[in-house]
Amino acid sequence: MRTTTVSARWTGEGLNYLGVDSRGHELLMGRENITPGQLLLIASAGCMGMDMLHVLQKKHQDVTDVQIEVIGYQPEDYPKPYETVELRFIVKGNNVDPRAVHRAIELSREKYCVVNQTLMRNSAILTSFEIEESVQAPA
Repeated sequence: MRTTTVSARWTGEGLNYLGVDSRGHELLMGRENITPGQLLLIASAGCMGMDMLHVLQKKHQDVTDVQIEVIGYQPEDYPKPYETVELRFIVKGNNVDPRAVHRAIELSREKYCVVNQTLMRNSAILTSFEIEESVQAPA
């Protein structure tokens, strides 16, 4: 089984965390930055967008721009999981075949996008913890 390791570390300010991906790219998360819930929606858009564009390019479609608007529908009460995620694709180009766009989106949603495949399934969430004593500098 393939694994991916990422991390998040508290910045020491408010509820902000610095996320680091497996390649060392950093992203600030928290109330003053991108919230983790919104990051999930952005990840869905990015994942499907990359898949869709790749398929359209392989089909020799002349795409000049893609924008993806995402709406996440949540209940008012905690834990507020997204019950529905709606993605609207705005594809610009020259003589782009609507059937090719439809198929590319369908392939991403049903087969390729790891984010949506995870959201559409029940994934096991395993947790563990350890406590380390803080090292204090001598006074």
